[in-house]
Amino acid sequence: MDESNKRIVILGKTGVGKSSVANTIFGEELFKTINSAKSGTSKCQAETRSVNERSITLIDTPGFFDTETSEEELKPEIIRCITECAPGPHAFLIVFKVDRYTEQEEAVIAKINQYFSEEVFKYATVLFTHGDQLDEGQTVEEYLHQNQLASDLLKKCGGRCHVIDNKYWKDNQQEEYRSNQFQAKKLLKTIDEMVKANKERCYTNEMLQAVEEDIQKEEVLIRQSSGNISGEEVRKQAKGRVFNNYMNTLAGIATDCSKYEEEDKPVMSCDSKEKK
Repeated sequence: MDESNKRIVILGKTGVGKSSVANTIFGEELFKTINSAKSGTSKCQAETRSVNERSITLIDTPGFFDTETSEEELKPEIIRCITECAPGPHAFLIVFKVDRYTEQEEAVIAKINQYFSEEVFKYATVLFTHGDQLDEGQTVEEYLHQNQLASDLLKKCGGRCHVIDNKYWKDNQQEEYRSNQFQAKKLLKTIDEMVKANKERCYTNEMLQAVEEDIQKEEVLIRQSSGNISGEEVRKQAKGRVFNNYMNTLAGIATDCSKYEEEDKPVMSCDSKEKK
């Protein structure tokens, strides 16, 4: 596993532009986008690239927070997300649209808390898309201070907030603030500073640690049987095997996690070691 690589999970409702955000950060179209209210991402996707001399893995997530998607449909993708970001993400990008921040958006924050824990916000940065909806000359900070709910979220995330516009700010050379290139650079600098403040530690819990242990065991087996293949390919194959193993025990995971939910414990804190 590349210790210098930074893993960033992108969270948010369908239609806020998560996949486009990933493409904007990487500067290339790696993630599928669809211009409709229907989710463009049905499966968790992870891509790794070098950006400004730093290795970054972006993990795009399906609509974890969509009312139309059942918990049963989501579980495989939650497991895929956990497998891709093990032993844990260094950062979470929580994505919203500029044009609204209401109780519905607050429900997303409550769900993030349920899936992970309150500690997740130490590793989180808020990112608003559709920056063209800002008033002329308005910054995203000024927009947030007009909304109490959004201000409360910003405090949870240590004041970390940025804005981009995946459509209109692509080639903006007129005004620095309204340039995606400028904003993406600022965003990654904020993440670097946050990772440093967290002493280079990633967000983790019992489940993520157990998944990482399983991946490492599979890596040993693959190296023993596969001869000369790259470390990157070994890691990829190991993740695939672990994902399949967890899918085979999905029913057991659901049972154990429902017990945790009843006790108001985070879903992603279930101790997966008990599930084998």
